[in-house]
Amino acid sequence: MTEQPGYHLAQFNVATLHHPLGDPRTADFVALLEPVNALADRTPGFVWRLVEEGRPDATGMRPAGDDVIVNFSVWESAEALWDFVYRSAHLETMRRRREWFRRHADAHLVMWWIPAGTVPTVGEALERLAFLRANGPSPRAFTFNASYTAQEAADDMAGQAADDTAQEAAGAEPAEPAAL
Repeated sequence: MTEQPGYHLAQFNVATLHHPLGDPRTADFVALLEPVNALADRTPGFVWRLVEEGRPDATGMRPAGDDVIVNFSVWESAEALWDFVYRSAHLETMRRRREWFRRHADAHLVMWWIPAGTVPTVGEALERLAFLRANGPSPRAFTFNASYTAQEAADDMAGQAADDTAQEAAGAEPAEPAAL
């Protein structure tokens, strides 16, 4: 997956807590939030991350459940995101994740391409994660292990639009439009 001019990579992941964030057993994780977020903010290729108003992070938002925290960011390329996740001090936090979070049976991370300059919504992220869980990886919703380029996502959208046009010409109801 290489950088595509005009597109950025959105990533959304969920983590189910073993214990509330105020519990002493999550204190090490809470202490790492600020430095890891600061590292992300200054990493080459970083574009945006979700934060709550008046907070430096989004740990108080619980759109996926009371015990589920979310991480949502946008990157210039998959390589920039990969470098942050697996080639920076963030990796040590990843290595300790089982101390703080339950293992997910379903996908917990989803990525998709967006036009550069747009900010994806939490609702869109939840929809993409649900789509990935229901249908597996595709140009619409994918993972590091099964990834797609922005061009493949654009081609997939163009194919869907052509199918919709053909259905309309035949008098059938078009499918719901898919956002890139």
